[in-house]
Amino acid sequence: MIRATPDRATIIAFLGIVALGGFNAVAIRFSNRELAPFWGATLRFAVAALVLFGIVFARRVPLPRGRALVGSLLYGLLGFAGAFALAYFGLVQTPAGVAQVILAVVPLLTAVFAIALGLEHLRWQSIGGSIIAIGGIALVFGDRLGAAAPAVSMLAILGAAVCMSAANVVVKRFPKCHPEANNAIAMGVGAATLALLSFISGEAHPVPAATQTWVAIGYLAVPGSVVVFSLFLYVIQRWTASATSYVMLLMPLVTVVAGASLAGEGVTPLFVVGAALVLVGVYVGAFAPRVHLPGVATSKAGTSPPQVGPSAPEPSVPSRSTVAAAQAPGGRDPVVPGCA
Repeated sequence: MIRATPDRATIIAFLGIVALGGFNAVAIRFSNRELAPFWGATLRFAVAALVLFGIVFARRVPLPRGRALVGSLLYGLLGFAGAFALAYFGLVQTPAGVAQVILAVVPLLTAVFAIALGLEHLRWQSIGGSIIAIGGIALVFGDRLGAAAPAVSMLAILGAAVCMSAANVVVKRFPKCHPEANNAIAMGVGAATLALLSFISGEAHPVPAATQTWVAIGYLAVPGSVVVFSLFLYVIQRWTASATSYVMLLMPLVTVVAGASLAGEGVTPLFVVGAALVLVGVYVGAFAPRVHLPGVATSKAGTSPPQVGPSAPEPSVPSRSTVAAAQAPGGRDPVVPGCA
């Protein structure tokens, strides 16, 4: 059920994405010590897709068809193939701190795409919160922002941010589907595309030999992909695309702490100040009640002003009774209308 404001389960899932996803960057660093970027990403999503297809067939979850299948394919091409191909390519020469600041524009871009497609209305409070949080991210990684990076590498990171934002909107635009089936197809598409890019670019394709590489791939595939993106679909089906995208602003904070504890990376005093700004920005943009500014026109008398952004009402989804009516024979998982 889509809610005007997130309920407790949605908030817990949101924080779960942040906590688990924040370790992904550290795991990628360990993976990249032995594997070429595209090949490492291919193994990650290939394993994740196999796990998800196993769950789908074991639970007899229906695969998407029609427009839902088109949505799953676009979600895979944008959110996994496009975003991670560009991100991995850009990170070869772009410092991680610079990349994190560029990726911090995802909530802003998501809001722009959602507004352009009529999924959300302009909410200045969300824009302001994003800007505050981007400032915080810049402080967190401030000591690394002066590092030189080729323009093409930074443009690749920006392209990854565009793909992530577009994928967020695609998930909202197309018919809702079972998260396991949706992610299984999307990650399968992502793995196949990344494998093609790996071979075209001439990367080596070794079987990992180091134990830490296998541990990194295992984490990236299961907690970092299967669980994180299942939680992502759970949250975005119950909240707005722009609000859900704020996980991109909180994950770097977890990454810094994880890097300090697992990879021996330092935490600077600016991190504390920057982290506080990020938290304030996320609260203002995604969680705070809407502030009605003096002089802003409201709707006609007797009606409340239109709600926008994370507190905006969204198109209704099938009720429990509707879903139950579409339940498959033999007690299988319910088929969401439009999914199969």
